[in-house]
Amino acid sequence: MKLAGSCHCKAVTFEVESAAPYPFMKCYCSICRKLAGSGGYAINLMADAHSLKVEGADQKSVYHAKIDGKTSPAERHFCGACGSHLWLWDPRWPELLHPHAGSIDTALPETPETVHIMLKDKPAWIDVPEGPGHVHFEGYPDKSIEDWHKAHGLLEHKD
Repeated sequence: MKLAGSCHCKAVTFEVESAAPYPFMKCYCSICRKLAGSGGYAINLMADAHSLKVEGADQKSVYHAKIDGKTSPAERHFCGACGSHLWLWDPRWPELLHPHAGSIDTALPETPETVHIMLKDKPAWIDVPEGPGHVHFEGYPDKSIEDWHKAHGLLEHKD
């Protein structure tokens, strides 16, 4: 599925192909919460890094988070003009790009369940839904984004 995205001020726009476009996983880690500021969590998708096309790249900036006192090699791309977070790219997995669902302008499909991760880092003021359709993990989930899509029969294949 082709995903089109942009920052709030439209200084940066992008397109990327994703075989896993369902925004099913909400991350409550301090990095996602503080950088995205969206309801206390961020939602990352999975896309093919080689398919990325960007307009306004000169307006874009990159942030490397500190994790356990060390600088992460993961690049968190955001608009330098309005501050909107756009995507994450990590050189350890160069074929993958993780757009923030909030930056995607394309209508995304409704998910059959929501996976809440890194709940050990969630502040008390954030309500996390319980019950059918919600799966919870104190840390990282037991399935990758690709594995979750495969398990639900939702992974799109290029022919």
